[in-house]
Amino acid sequence: MPHALPAIDTAYLRERLLEMLAIPSPTGFTNELSRYVCAELDRLGVAYELTRRGTIIARIEGVERKVSRAAVNHIDTIGAVVGELKPNGRLGLMPVGTWSSRFAEGGRVTVFARERAYRGQVLPLLASGHAFNERVDALPIAWNQIEVRLNEPCHGHDDLVALGLRSGDFVAFDADPEISESGYISARHLDNKAGASALLTALKHIRASGRKPAVDFQAIFTITEEVGTGAGSSLSSEVVEFVGIDIGPVAPGQNARETGVTLCAQDTSGPFDYHMVRKLRELCRAHAIPYQMDVFRYYYSDANSAVKAGHDVRDALITFGTDATHGYERTHLSSLESIARLLCVYSDAAPIHPFVEGGIRRFPHVLTETPTARR
Repeated sequence: MPHALPAIDTAYLRERLLEMLAIPSPTGFTNELSRYVCAELDRLGVAYELTRRGTIIARIEGVERKVSRAAVNHIDTIGAVVGELKPNGRLGLMPVGTWSSRFAEGGRVTVFARERAYRGQVLPLLASGHAFNERVDALPIAWNQIEVRLNEPCHGHDDLVALGLRSGDFVAFDADPEISESGYISARHLDNKAGASALLTALKHIRASGRKPAVDFQAIFTITEEVGTGAGSSLSSEVVEFVGIDIGPVAPGQNARETGVTLCAQDTSGPFDYHMVRKLRELCRAHAIPYQMDVFRYYYSDANSAVKAGHDVRDALITFGTDATHGYERTHLSSLESIARLLCVYSDAAPIHPFVEGGIRRFPHVLTETPTARR
């Protein structure tokens, strides 16, 4: 029989998500969101460390203290920087993270200059159908084919300089969140503020339950995942298991769904740990948490950055299925609830192979039963 599911505070999850979506955090410009997460951890009574750059490592003491497991979620998002102050008084853009200019076009943005922030819109170079007719539709899709029009009197390069603008200024795209009565949430930057809201909700439940996790439980909020370095320097030596939390692409040819948990068996970097994936799948089954398996073809995550940095951890990736990733993304609140539930029951479960003592005798087989020895 399935075990009783942890009670998830959906109102809390939803509030945290909307508040985080309102805080700009493109990679390199994450300090305000780091401050928000730290304030929320203080409110929950969860101890944490803040690294020099702003990665947050929260800890809840477990029954076993020799080893730790980490649930890792990034809080940086895609965005842009000013690439050029243009002669026409507009701004050229360079992307932060990997995403198409197709999804930038039409976006409302905030440009952060030296002394203040300015509002604007991202437009194609030929923006008026009344002036350019069919030439508007002939523009290629590229970052050099769009520009930012500021809501300021800017008619040339010198006007931009007078406003204090310069190349390299950060440009944050509005999230524009909308939650339907049916539970769907659409917005930019669900990747990965939606995951952060699920992780905070799980911490709230674990803390409020009064139970200690099986081993020390770390919740790590990284700040450079979108540029590939995320968890590279965030793990301490006692971390033996790593569970990344991120988006799962919903598209033709993919098995990810906007409901339940999508467990990733392999991404572009290769397969995730056999035993970790199996353990998470068994936890979903035991606790009646809906799930599906998938492989992601064009995808990297914090788990990849941790392993490439040399951390000796068993890694896994749990995701909330998301339509139109790195665009106007959409998932369902029930998927985030499922992520939070899985994190809660995972924190209670024994680790797979926590200790080095015992060597090969304690090293797990990949089959349920021990294979018959060869004669």
